[in-house]
Amino acid sequence: MDITAIVAIICSIGFIPLIIFLVYRHRERKALIEKGISAELLVSTTRDRTQESLKYGILAIGLAIGILVGNILDEYTRMSEEVSYFSMIFLFGGLALLTFYSLAKKDKE
Repeated sequence: MDITAIVAIICSIGFIPLIIFLVYRHRERKALIEKGISAELLVSTTRDRTQESLKYGILAIGLAIGILVGNILDEYTRMSEEVSYFSMIFLFGGLALLTFYSLAKKDKE
């Protein structure tokens, strides 16, 4: 199976929750405006962008390592291409998020 087809399927499935989120957010903001409350209350101004950047940076590194290890497994073992790539992407992506969580927890303390 071609990886382009798999990515297209995942993107099309991910599109449905995005539409639901946007419709829900629109209704929520519309209700606030009708009540005369500013919609700026929904936007967090104290958000720390460095934590977000760190999280996505670690996640991107984890996904890249997962792709590399998946390629190595695909080339040197009898494991199928889809299994080797996707298992390693999810494994290293999850490890990257756990690494970020431990760093963020240590930073809070």
